[in-house]
Formats: sequence, C-alpha cells, structure tokens
Amino acid sequence: MRNLSKSKILAFRQCPKRLWLEIHKHKLRDDSGSEAVLAIGNQVGEIARELYDQENAGITIDIEELGHDEALARSAVLLAEGKVPIFEAGVTIEGALAYADVMLPDPQEGEVAWKMIEVKSASRVKDHYRDDIAVQVHIATASGVRLSSVSLAHIDNSFVYPGDGDYRGLLKENDLTEESFSRSAEAAAWIAGAQVVAELPEEPEIATGPQCCTPYACGFSDYCNRDKVIGPTPEYPLSSLPSLHWSKYELMEELGIDDMREVPDEYLTDRQAFVKEHTVAGTVFFDAEGAAADLAPYGFPAYFLDFETARFTVPIWKGTRPRQQIPFQFSLHVLQENGSLEFHSFLDLSGNDPSRACAQSLVDLCGDQGPVFAYYASFERGRMWELAERFPDLAPALEAIIDRIVDLLPIARSRYYHPSQHGSWSIKAVLPALCPDLSYDDLDGVQDGMMAGDAYMEAIDPSTTPERKLEIEKQLLSYCMLDTLAMVRLWQFFRGGNPMTSDFTAH
Repeated sequence: MRNLSKSKILAFRQCPKRLWLEIHKHKLRDDSGSEAVLAIGNQVGEIARELYDQENAGITIDIEELGHDEALARSAVLLAEGKVPIFEAGVTIEGALAYADVMLPDPQEGEVAWKMIEVKSASRVKDHYRDDIAVQVHIATASGVRLSSVSLAHIDNSFVYPGDGDYRGLLKENDLTEESFSRSAEAAAWIAGAQVVAELPEEPEIATGPQCCTPYACGFSDYCNRDKVIGPTPEYPLSSLPSLHWSKYELMEELGIDDMREVPDEYLTDRQAFVKEHTVAGTVFFDAEGAAADLAPYGFPAYFLDFETARFTVPIWKGTRPRQQIPFQFSLHVLQENGSLEFHSFLDLSGNDPSRACAQSLVDLCGDQGPVFAYYASFERGRMWELAERFPDLAPALEAIIDRIVDLLPIARSRYYHPSQHGSWSIKAVLPALCPDLSYDDLDGVQDGMMAGDAYMEAIDPSTTPERKLEIEKQLLSYCMLDTLAMVRLWQFFRGGNPMTSDFTAH
C-alpha cells in the first residue's frame, strides 16, 4: 500500500482522476504559476516559525534534506519527547502521511500533548482548509499523537506592520479542535478511497467540470481536454453578455446556444438585452447630447489620473497592511482651456516605500482647482484615502483632490457602446472602438495592471540588473501614460470632439 501524502488525499477529494494522474502521469501536469504561490507560502511559514518560537528552541524538520523516512523517524522521536516546538513535524499511519506546520508542546496531566497549528497565507478560513486539517488531525491522532487543540492560522488583513521585523499580530488563529476531531471517520474514508484509485491500472473516466478549477486550478486540465472537439469560436460568445450568471451558461449549453445573439430575450437583463440589440444590429450607441451634458459642469484645468499599485501578502513597509494596494506609480495628463496638454508622472523603483513621495507629488501636481478625471474612480479614491490616513499632514490636500474626482466610467457605460466591446466597458475595451490608433497591444512588455504589478516586483528585487530595471521603467511609463491619454481622448469624444484628431498642444 502506498503512503499517500495529505496533498494527494486532497487531490482525490477534488477529483479522483487528478489523484491518479498525480501518481502515474505527473509529468503531464502544468505547474505554471505555482512558484509564486509557493514562495508566498514559504514566506508566511518562515514568519510563523519566528512567531511561535520566541525562545528560539524549536526544531524544523527539513524534508528535502532528510528525505521522508528520516524526517518521519526524527519527528516521531521529538513528538514522543514533547519538549520543544516542532515545525514540519511528520506523522504517518498505514497508507497516509502528513506534515504539520506548527506543533507546540502542551503537557496534559503529566502526559505529552501538542497544540497543532496549520498556517495558511489566505485571509480567511476556506472550506477546503477544513478538509485539509481533518485529514491531518486524523493521521496524527491515529498515529498516537495526543492533540490538546487544533487551530488554523491565517493572515489578518487588519494587521498594520509596525516595522523592524515585528510581525506579531500578522496571523489570526481559529480554533477547529472539535470540528476536526469529529471528522475522523470522513478522513479515514477519503484515505481508503484514495488508495483504491491509486491502485487502478488505468485512469478513471471522469468528465471535465467545475472540479477542474475548484478549489484549485488543476494542472492536468490541458491533458483532460486533449480530445475535446472544439468548434469555431463564435463571433460573439456568451461571455459578451455582461454579468451573465453561471446558471444561464448551463441553460444555454442545454439549449445548444453558444452565440450571445441567439439567446432569447426573456433570459436577459436590461443591460444584457441592450448589448444584444446593438450587437445583432451592428450599430453603435452614442448619446452625444447626454455625454456632453454630463461633462458640461466641469471646467479647466482638467486632470486625468491613473494609479499603478503593488500588493504584498506580508507587508514590508511600516504602516502598511497585508495585500494593501500600495501606489508606486501614477500618470497625470493636465489639459488647459487653450488646448495645452502636459504630461506628468511619478514612478519609484528604489525598493523603498513609495507612498509618501507619491502622495506629495500628487498634491504638488494637482493644484487646487479643476476636475480630476479617473476611470473606475473608486480605485483612485481608495488609494488616496489610504494615503491620507497614513500621512495626516497631507490629508487635507489629498481629501480636497478626492472631492474633485469625476468618474468617466459611468458616463461611458450610460452614453456609449460599440459591438466590439463585447459587453465590457473597461477602458481597454472602449479605447480601440474610439481610437484605433492607440493600442495596448502595441506596448512592449507591460500591457495591463497585473503585468505592471509583476514588473514592479521584478524591478525592486535586489537581483535585478540595472539594465533590466531601466527596461522595466520605460515599459511602466509607457503603459501608465497610455491609460491617462486614453481618458483624454474619451473626454474629447464625449465633449463632442473627434477622438481621432488631436486638438491639443503637447508639452
């Protein structure tokens, strides 16, 4: 009988076919993207060891160095002694093994007992984490380890990093003792079922479905879909209908409908019916009078602002929170009444906290009058409120800018639609319809916000060469500048101008 790891038992829980492939055809797995997730998990694990080992007496079981057999043997000795904290302690029974993130000695009535803590980099207790712990607790208790309590520790997003490497309070514990003990029979059944599948001579026949991406994206999806006959992609797929509920997708599949133009109107919301109407007719909707009226109250100078941000699961700068959107860049076009258009930007790739310099530069450049246009302005407002909270001396000026923000997205959504938008009003969908001469696809390297965040992370990495850093800087500046130039063109069109002819004098 194989000794299946906890991860393989959970793979069985997600899909028996996935478990079989993990064992017998693991080379077919696509692991792209897993390195970043693993790196975050390792970082959180290291901090957990520091937090739970204040006296620096703990022992970490290095599985890669020792190998499974030696790691399990070493763990068994330490667990029997019950003297010091153990990290990555291995436990095993016939057919299964697991490694616990944190084991803290907690003697009970003179006997050796342990507090088991599983550490996750998420910000809440997810249902599949409960399964994870149920398996781990069953293996531990069945192997003879006495547990006094079981907890799941996850990132507390309200934690504010005080600096100097002090991460006390970063992790929030949730007691799952009673629940995990009560699920021992379930866990035993999963192990038994996984063993049966593991020994099958051929992979089980299981159709693709929701289990391919829940709770984790399966790396064998390409393999499992290899023989699926894929017809021509419809010109207007169902995804062109905005906010289409998954149940409607299933219903349309039953009806044999894959083109949004064929969806009966009775299944559509007003917004979806609007999109279908103009798509079927091939017509462009533009309420020119309404758009001009929307912008009429706003004079000059007109500012066009866009932020780029980075998020750290574990905050690295004092005063920041886990996964907080930290602005490291902004682009600002300033349009004067005489048609003069100026471009300004802020970008900090030093690796130091860019927040205060960003806030100060924004205050200096935005003046004290004139509308500040943004696209999906709640994002820009949110970042400025956070900056105002962190830097009280700049708060009045930042709040004054917030009061001047005007969102172009609602105007676009209510006044304009082109069938090429495919149901989306993102600026990247609207811009090609109005200004085909401006294209994000023509940009080198960075072409969207996620890529910008990734590029920033690479730029501030100490191992990045100066040459590569300079290349990233150019890419980020070009991308962010296009975002605000696109807003200028949209503003011009909504005001009644021709977005394909520039009435501006660049400076």
